Amino acid sequence: MRSINLPTDLLRAFVSVIDLGGYTRAADALGRTQPAISLQMKRLEELLDAKLLAHEGRELKLTEQGEALALYARQLLRLNDEAVAQLKGRSAKGQLRVGLPTDFSVSFLQEAIVGFAGEQAKVTLSITCDLSRKLLDLLHADELDIVIALLAREKNPYLVRSWEERPIWAVARDFTLNRQAPVPLVTHPEGCEYRRRMTAALRAEGRDFRVAYTTPDIGGLQRAVSAGLGVTALTRKTLLADMRTLSSRDGFPAMESIRIGLFYKHQRLSGAGLMLVDSLIARMDEAAVPAPSRATAAR
Repeated sequence: MRSINLPTDLLRAFVSVIDLGGYTRAADALGRTQPAISLQMKRLEELLDAKLLAHEGRELKLTEQGEALALYARQLLRLNDEAVAQLKGRSAKGQLRVGLPTDFSVSFLQEAIVGFAGEQAKVTLSITCDLSRKLLDLLHADELDIVIALLAREKNPYLVRSWEERPIWAVARDFTLNRQAPVPLVTHPEGCEYRRRMTAALRAEGRDFRVAYTTPDIGGLQRAVSAGLGVTALTRKTLLADMRTLSSRDGFPAMESIRIGLFYKHQRLSGAGLMLVDSLIARMDEAAVPAPSRATAAR
């Protein structure tokens, strides 16, 4: 079988069509004509012998093979642009707007960002912390450049890389469970992926529950659990010394894995942004398990 090389100009056009929602907008962003972008998509499909895009009414959607390629395309373009920036000796400068989730412990990422800021004096960083779904809304509205966020089950536009964490049930070490009463939950607000997994697991087990405490940030959630206000879902990294875990023996079944993703709009990210992305990916690789490659790319 002969080796096939995927030209980066075709991949860049492909990612632009995905991110911008069509050939015309991608053409405007790349300084090409709409027919030229259409020809590039046709050429890419011919190279791979695969249908990548399909029309559903007036909406352009990725096929399953298109979804798989999108994730690889983003990684290949990131490596290409990083190599060009390094070899041409471009210095990092400008403003970067970064979104970090309050529903996932990111202290190790904050350290990476602080280290990056110390090394890149010409880069101005602006950090926004919020629930994952709100950060992604800001990214889509061009109000953030780079986002770390929990992945929802639905489409994940602009996803570049993802990792997995297994949530665990946690309570205060001296907390007494009353099996006759509804489980008191300490949670993030509605829409949080941890909250969804807790309630789904308890419903599947046939256990009643109630929301005892709601807080948007991980620190507030940890303090509430330590104070004995209820049960929550954490990861091993966010479990505190004054807490203990619960398992199926206590009536708390295993929860579905959490997926954490790194997102950015490739065609709009600066050289400084690519450098920071590289640092964040390295930190996440150290802290979490890379998610298996599957068709979960941006649509």
